[in-house]
Order: sequence, then structure tokens, then C-alpha cells
Amino acid sequence: MDEQALERAKQRIAAAREGRNEEGRFEAALRRSREEVEALGAAALTLEAALPDRVGEAVQEGLRREVLSVGRNLAEIKGLLNNAIGRLERLEQELIAERNARLDDLTLLVDLVSSGWQGVDRRLERLERGDSAEIVSIHGHRAAAS
Repeated sequence: MDEQALERAKQRIAAAREGRNEEGRFEAALRRSREEVEALGAAALTLEAALPDRVGEAVQEGLRREVLSVGRNLAEIKGLLNNAIGRLERLEQELIAERNARLDDLTLLVDLVSSGWQGVDRRLERLERGDSAEIVSIHGHRAAAS
């Protein structure tokens, strides 16, 4: 065998080994890529399943926090409105009582004026009839009493 032929054979074997090595590296990289893509797909499926629940929980928690403060504010407003309504009802009752008292005063005043005029009418009627009733002046009566 010729040295050159042997050398060429060794080079071809080495080249074949390198090619096989490169091919093995390529296949290993491809296999790792496939495994990573599968792992990424599994992670995506997990997120796809868990994400709506997590988002829903986050929204509910946020709403709970916000609704709690709004509920407190509404309760405070309701209490203040109930207080104002109670005060208005008391004012209304006081106004009705005051109105009724004024009506009673007016009724009494009308009765007094009416009875006074009735007395004046009776006195004028006696004077017109000419009754011999003695008419006493109030002023004279007071002077005699002093």
C-alpha cells in the first residue's frame, strides 16, 4: 500500500467522522429543539388553563377591595340621609303643631270678637227699643269707685 493512499484513506475516514459528528450534533440540536418546543407547548397549555382563573381571581379581588370602600360610603350616606329624614319629619310635626296652635288662637280670637259684637248688638237693640235700662258709663263708674 502506498503511503499516500493510506494517508488519503485516513483523511477520508477523519472527514467522514467529522461529518458524522456534525450530523450527530445537528440531530442532537434538533432533538433538543423539539424537546424545548414540546416543553414550551406544555407550558402554554398550562398557562392557557390557569390564566383565565388567575385573571378572574385578580378581577374579583380588585372588585372586592373597591366595592368594600364603596359599600362603606353608601352605608354612611344612608345613615346621613336617615338622620336628615328624621329631622325633616320632626320639623314637619313641629310645623303642624304650630299651625294647629295658630288655628286654635284664631278660633278663640274669632269667638271673642264675635261675642263682643253680639254684646254690642244686644246693647244697641235695647237702646233702639227704648228699654228703661239704666246706662252706666264705664268712665263714670270708674271715677265713682276711686
